Amino acid sequence: MKIDIFDTTLRDGFQQEGISPSVKDKIAIAKLLDDLGVHFIEGGWPGASPKEEEFFHRAQKELKLTEYVCIVGKSSNLHITKAIETDVENAIKMAVDTIKYLKSNDKKVFFDAEHFFDGFKENSEVSYKILDAVLEEGVDCFIFCDTNGGTLPHEVTEILQEITTKYKKQNFGVHFQNDNGCAVPNSMAAVNLGVDHVQGTMNGYGERTGNADLCTLIPNLTLKMDHETVPLKSLEKLTPIANHFAELVNVSIDSRHPYVGSSAFTHKAGLHASGMAKDSSLYEHIDSSKVGNYTRTTVSELAGRASVITKAKEFGIEFSDEDAKKLIQEVQNLEHQGFQFEAADGS
Repeated sequence: MKIDIFDTTLRDGFQQEGISPSVKDKIAIAKLLDDLGVHFIEGGWPGASPKEEEFFHRAQKELKLTEYVCIVGKSSNLHITKAIETDVENAIKMAVDTIKYLKSNDKKVFFDAEHFFDGFKENSEVSYKILDAVLEEGVDCFIFCDTNGGTLPHEVTEILQEITTKYKKQNFGVHFQNDNGCAVPNSMAAVNLGVDHVQGTMNGYGERTGNADLCTLIPNLTLKMDHETVPLKSLEKLTPIANHFAELVNVSIDSRHPYVGSSAFTHKAGLHASGMAKDSSLYEHIDSSKVGNYTRTTVSELAGRASVITKAKEFGIEFSDEDAKKLIQEVQNLEHQGFQFEAADGS
């Protein structure tokens, strides 16, 4: 199944504390996303600030734009009454009027239903009322948002199974925050129910604990679930693109980040290195090159002969088993004294 990837790094991702890219950086990021092959790039809030105005002005000249507009509407009775201090009927009218206006100007419209899952659990009648009104106006995709990030995969399955069974020919999407650590599995659960539009950010950037991490979600959907997302050749650029992102926003990637982290395919234990020397699939769930990463072996007090021999080959040195045994003993003695060699390949 083809899954549309909607990247919201330039909007939702940059709501992360400590990230404030320049217009030049935002343009560079948009071009990186285009190179990766995502289907939609959300640029931010047009007109919200001088920086946003300049970005959209430059984007029109430097990027190939599509005629889509993504709007946000409340879909929780609690938020309608407390956050925007109105009633459900008026909230629906605002959403419908906006969609009508955009449609009359030949725009395709995505509707982010903010707080949808919490609202559905609170009062599903209100959620259905909003859903029906928006779909009736011909919105091109209705996106179920878990704005507080507290919904669990089994809840996603229960709620969306009910909805997708009732509305069989509608285009649906999902947007998950990661406050409970479930944004990626929640997105995958939604796709399993036929949702064909997923939103997320590169490296999981975003407010509070971030958004669904596209650097994990895209390879999971593509390599594990056999869905069509970005082109496979583009997927092979994922790790360098993710690291380029990190440099542009000055937020380093956790070394243990799935797929794109520097330790994602690194082997320290001697038993693992021994298995890797025979067949990489024994200790790696995918070929690292499929996401642009690579396999590493480190030498430490936990190393075995295979670790030392593999590392020596990287430097063009041939080691015998006996040489490897002697070196391991030396490393163990030195690490017992407080030395560490994992990140000191030359030593």
